[in-house]
Amino acid sequence: MFETFITTLQTTITDSLAYFINANQRIYWLYLLSSLPLALIAFWQLKKHYSLPASSFFSYVFDKKIWWHSSAKQDYVIFFINRLLKAFAIIPVLFVMAPIAIAFSDLLESTFGQLTFINTSALMVTLSFTIILFVFDDFSRFLLHFSLHKIPFLWEFHKVHHSAKVLTPMTIYRSHPVESFLYASRMALTQGIAVGLSYYLFGPRLAMLDIVGANLFVFIFNFCGANLRHSHVWLSWGDKLENIFISPAQHQIHHSNHYQHFDCNFGSALAVWDKMFSCLIKASQIPSPQSLQFGISKTNNEHLTVLEIYAMPFVLSAKVLLTSFISVFKKLIKVSITVIEKTYKK
Repeated sequence: MFETFITTLQTTITDSLAYFINANQRIYWLYLLSSLPLALIAFWQLKKHYSLPASSFFSYVFDKKIWWHSSAKQDYVIFFINRLLKAFAIIPVLFVMAPIAIAFSDLLESTFGQLTFINTSALMVTLSFTIILFVFDDFSRFLLHFSLHKIPFLWEFHKVHHSAKVLTPMTIYRSHPVESFLYASRMALTQGIAVGLSYYLFGPRLAMLDIVGANLFVFIFNFCGANLRHSHVWLSWGDKLENIFISPAQHQIHHSNHYQHFDCNFGSALAVWDKMFSCLIKASQIPSPQSLQFGISKTNNEHLTVLEIYAMPFVLSAKVLLTSFISVFKKLIKVSITVIEKTYKK
């Protein structure tokens, strides 16, 4: 048993370090490196207003007060613990992509009949499949993120991510295991549907345009400063682009603890979903970006320790469900009494 634990621990450490060389992970070394020139642009804009010396760029980006903040330290610990839990298979994924793809393709065929595969070039098939995967994945991320905010008992688990008081690239991994499970299930379900639809349309010629194993569009998104989304570096794309793509600044607004910024900018890469759901806020709407403060609220004290981060969501979500159950039960009793009274009067 002890040997198994040590082996699993060693595997977890190795897998955790592998995130820096995996293009499907946000902290892939190239994505981190590509964020620096964009951070320099943001710093240069800041420098104009505050007369900062050019030599202060690295102290601005790697501010010790942020990277060694107690909240940031929690992020590093949570990242490792979640990898360890995954290694022990405590958080299994219910869905498997391949059976979902086959089932969805069969469903389309039984509903609409067998389709003559669209006759187009292999390049167009590959490009179409890559776009379908990217759009389906991004929209499903938006829907789940939206639900995590809007459904009270799910919000208690998502609160863990929003409890971060400072933002660093590691904050992306600050999530409760229940939320991680939901996102993993979402990914399997979404990819299965995307593959099933593409197979129905194009047949077995499916292939994905990728760069070092990552979807082409995901790679471009991550390369263009995705790590600055969880940071103190304010980088806006401008109003026109922010109608289409979520900029780092827009995601920072999403993390603001100000009530006016609650429930906005849920999108991952695309801003069109937020625009459709009327929850898009652009960077230009924030008069003083430097005054933004992150977290759930200024008075939140539910996630002060790592133990509370893992335990409190279960307690709080149970309270929410119990309150909802009692409310529904009271309404049923009230309706029953009304029906009995009407019956008795007759």
